[in-house]
Amino acid sequence: MTARETLLAEAAKRILITDGAFGTEIQNWKLSEADYAGDLGLTKDQKGNNDILALTKPAVPEAIHRAYFEAGADIAETNTFSANRISQADYAAEHLVREINVESARLARRLADEYQAKDGRPRFVAGAVGPTNKTLSLSPDVNDPGFREIDFDYLKGVYREQTDALIEGGADFILVETVFDTLNAKAAIMAALEAGEALGRDVPIMLSMTLTDLSGRNLSGHTVEAFWHAVRHAKPVTIGLNCSFGAEQLRPHVRTLAGIADTLIMVYPNAGLPNELGEYDEMPETTAGLVGEWASAGQVNILGGCCGSTPAHIKAIAEGVRGLAPRVLPVPPVVTRLAGLEPMTMAA
Repeated sequence: MTARETLLAEAAKRILITDGAFGTEIQNWKLSEADYAGDLGLTKDQKGNNDILALTKPAVPEAIHRAYFEAGADIAETNTFSANRISQADYAAEHLVREINVESARLARRLADEYQAKDGRPRFVAGAVGPTNKTLSLSPDVNDPGFREIDFDYLKGVYREQTDALIEGGADFILVETVFDTLNAKAAIMAALEAGEALGRDVPIMLSMTLTDLSGRNLSGHTVEAFWHAVRHAKPVTIGLNCSFGAEQLRPHVRTLAGIADTLIMVYPNAGLPNELGEYDEMPETTAGLVGEWASAGQVNILGGCCGSTPAHIKAIAEGVRGLAPRVLPVPPVVTRLAGLEPMTMAA
């Protein structure tokens, strides 16, 4: 079976578990700049360049992957959120983008296969693709609303470079996550579709939107439903929400998405809201209880954690939803669904 078919088959049996945060886990290692930089001879300070650890200190992401698999994760997300030409330019490491992604995917693939061999339960690798720090929909200059730092074709090329490398390294899916700009996501979608076409096979896409306010919109202004209308043509294997808020704030938006999307719902919220110091205090049992409400209501297929979540959070979630029935995919009527910032459905 293909990765898409296997994921759908497993998701029909139970609620699956994706992993938790990488950045906050890496911070716990208290790495020095020399740890990040290794012997690559880069000209800029590498402190905080989490993605480059695949090349300079792979034992760190390996330990984190292992901890999440031990906690019960079915899906490993590669440590490649900023492993693209735009983001790596901040560290003068653009020339290492392919190598970072290939090695990160290989590491996750090796561990996924190792854990699957232990108990026969399928494990998956999602190649994580972040939004970059550029936006196609909005001008960074308040005095020039029409100005854009980059254009669609350039960003698509940036994503294509990353996508090709993640697939080469063994990723099952391309996870376009923390989508704050729907047009950025469309560039990533096109890159993944073109990569699949070049390979002559299906490259399944996972999409995860992030909300910037409690009304349920992302930064480019799309509601959850409008976002789904804008990307459903890509036939993503999962659609969902991550980051932005804790599970409590995401509740109504998860319910909305669960009712309209005819694909798997994957949600991985932050461990609550950050405190005054920017740290996350929500305890694992609290997060597990909140996302467990979605599971009990039949609204989700895959659960995990974003900022502030730990292996303890993932373990609590996995144990909390064990035995609960997964969401059954709805069969919406065939009508024309369009989207501006709001959804529009044309009457049949």
